[in-house]
Parts: sequence; structure tokens; C-alpha cells
Amino acid sequence: MNSSVEGILPGRQGILRRFADALWRHPRLLLLLMLAPPVLWLGIIYLGSLGALLVHSFFSIDEFSGLINYEFTLKTYRELLIPANLDILVRTVSMATAVTFAAIVVAFPIAFYAARYARGRWKAAFYIGIMLPLWSSYLVKIYAWKLVLAKEGILNWLFAKLHLTWLLEAYLSLPLIGGNSLSVSYTGTFLVFLYVWLPFMILPLQAALERVPVNLLEASADLGGSSRQTFRHVVLPLALPGVIAGSIFTFSLTLGDYIIPQIIGSSRFFIGQAVYSHQGTAGNIPLAAAFAVVPIVIMGFYLWMAKRAGAFDAL
Repeated sequence: MNSSVEGILPGRQGILRRFADALWRHPRLLLLLMLAPPVLWLGIIYLGSLGALLVHSFFSIDEFSGLINYEFTLKTYRELLIPANLDILVRTVSMATAVTFAAIVVAFPIAFYAARYARGRWKAAFYIGIMLPLWSSYLVKIYAWKLVLAKEGILNWLFAKLHLTWLLEAYLSLPLIGGNSLSVSYTGTFLVFLYVWLPFMILPLQAALERVPVNLLEASADLGGSSRQTFRHVVLPLALPGVIAGSIFTFSLTLGDYIIPQIIGSSRFFIGQAVYSHQGTAGNIPLAAAFAVVPIVIMGFYLWMAKRAGAFDAL
């Protein structure tokens, strides 16, 4: 009997066999070995690069030689407060805020319809319609929008056919939001940001609305609550985790993006463009690092406020 078992399980006392036995007896060791590679990658590659970025933001550039002065100082952060750089920060945060609020307004009715009324094929069509833009190339979508918003684009053609060219020209003549055409205005930048990041708001919001019990909506109606009161006191508080999750995506992605403002909009910089410019052509890596730290600090503060408000409790 023993000889037959040894024939079936050769090398029972081999190194691999003993190692497998040890993993079976100590499941935590197996878990540790499975988690070690991704944790090391996260700690060294991702967190290490963020740490190097933070450290470089406390260095400065020598004004005469143009070389990095490896002495800890707050000089680079003070440079963020000069009018030109402060204007970049305010412009980027304002755009991210506007895109986030617009995405909430546009996504909520779409997500509510998908969560409460869409069934079968309509629900499949909803998911395909939301996911399909994510499957296409990021650059292709942006350049397509540039053609749509250009002076010779289809949008201008539509306004001309409707004899509303005067209205478009009056809008483009407005300061700050206007420009020579929609493709070189902040309005164009806003529209493209909204289009590109809208799915990241719709999907978590739809998932949150699907978890809202129908009996609560019926109870609100039975108690005489109007549609507005039901939305304000029942739907919105229960959908808040989805709103917060979607806003994290739209706000953070808008803060850090530099390709859309580079292709669509005016020549004024956003944070992403400033980082790209200073670490590239300008060669001012400490200032680029300081610019890059700003979105991290903003999102960290935002996540802290959201957690204190209990927005993550239902996730």
C-alpha cells in the first residue's frame, strides 16, 4: 500500500511539496505572496513616483544657471501665487467645477430613466450607448469635436440654416467664454470635457439609483409628497454616493487633463498644460512638480470632506 501511494505521489518530501504543504497550513502566507507583487508595484512605482514628485516640488531653479537647486525651500510654491500661475489654478478649478455640476445635471435624468424605467432591450441599448464612446479613441473624439465646433463645422452650418448666426456671434462676443469660434473658446473646451467625462458620471449614478427602494418612492407619494419633495428628501440623499463617486471621476479627470485644452480652446494654460510645459520646454521641474501637487491636494481634501459627510457609507 505504501509503495503504491509513493508511486502516485512521487517526491512527497521534495521542496515544492513541502512548500505547497506550508501554503496549505498557512493561508495567510499564500495571501501575502499573492498580494506582494501588486503591493510592491503600487508602493515603489506609483507611490514612489508621487513621493519623488512631492520632494522635487520643494526644490527650486537657480535663476542664473537654470539648474535645480537641491535645497528644501517654499520658493517654488510661492511662485504658484504670482498672478499668471494663480490664474492657471483658478481657471482649471473653475472649469472642473463647472463640468462636474453640468455632468450631474445632464446625467441624473438619464441615469434615473435607465434605473427605473428601462427594461430588456432598452436597458441593453442604454449600456451600449453609454459605453460605446469609451471604446473609441480619445484623440479621435477630440479631433471630431474640433471639426464640429470649427467655423466651417456642422454646428455653424446648423445655426446658419436656422438663421441664428447672429445669436452664435453674439454669444462668442462675450468676454471669457467667447472667442473667434467655438473651437477656440472656453465654451468649446467645456462642451468637450462634458462629453468625454459624462459616462463616468452616468454609470455610478445609475448604479446608486437602482439601489433606491421603490417602496420609499411610493410611500412618499402616499403621504402627499410632491415630485419635487420626493426628489429632494428621498431620491437625492440615497443617490448621493453615486453623485460623489461620479464627481470624483469628472472633477479629477478635468483637473489633470491637458490634451483637450491643448486642442480645443484658447491659448491660455490649464494645470495639465502648465505641468507639460514646465517639465518639457521650460525645464523647470520643481515648478511643474508644484503644479502637479495642487490637484492631488485638492482631491485629497475633497475625498476627506466627502467621507466626513458620509457619502461613502452606502458604497
